Amino acid sequence: MSVDTKFKTFCSNLSIPNRSEISSRYKKITRRLNIEYWDWDNDTSFSRYVGSYGRGTAIAGFSDLDMIFQLPATVKVRIDRYLGNGQSALLQEIKGKIQKTYWNTDVGGDGQVVVVRFSDGMKFEVVPAFKNDDDSYTYPDANSGGRWKKTDPIPEITTVASTDKVTSGDMKRLCKMMRAWKQKWDVPMGGLLIDTLAHRFLLNWEYKSKGYLYYDWMTRDFLKYLSEQDPDKSYWLALGSNQIV
Repeated sequence: MSVDTKFKTFCSNLSIPNRSEISSRYKKITRRLNIEYWDWDNDTSFSRYVGSYGRGTAIAGFSDLDMIFQLPATVKVRIDRYLGNGQSALLQEIKGKIQKTYWNTDVGGDGQVVVVRFSDGMKFEVVPAFKNDDDSYTYPDANSGGRWKKTDPIPEITTVASTDKVTSGDMKRLCKMMRAWKQKWDVPMGGLLIDTLAHRFLLNWEYKSKGYLYYDWMTRDFLKYLSEQDPDKSYWLALGSNQIV
């Protein structure tokens, strides 16, 4: 079997097989929250996939799916009137809304998200958020008495997509192969860091866009690139958003 055929098979094996089930659950959660907060029976609006699934770099066997649901600004005005931890109250409120649909499923708040744990091991982490003028989001953090924090996932998603396009698919495939490596050897790297470093590596890799035949070199050269990073460096700036990761 040739090198390119082996890597085609490898990448194909990393494809997520249960996308229809993921979509069904995502739409049910979105529909419930749209009914509750926007008075609209709709299963797609005001919601989006984020995290590795949203960036298109998740692989088969992943268990945590991140999604953001945009709430009306009036909800934040109401929550800000709380004398105590309004962020915790908001997460509990979202939990109660989702339980109207998933009444027999384990649903709980977890500091910054509402976690919906399904019996097959899949876990949805729902981030209730308010959209800012620059298309970033403000979301609740119930820790340490409660506060608001900012996240900016859209530039990360668009940067992965644009880099994948100009590298003829190398970007997403490298990110996915490195996730398989991370899982196999329990490497202490988060998915966003993998994607960020893969993006930086590919910008200057001379063999990008040349296809599967060069994927043994791509894997070798990327692992070498990782080994050469400063061991004292405590954070990187995420691709697209420049958030600390």
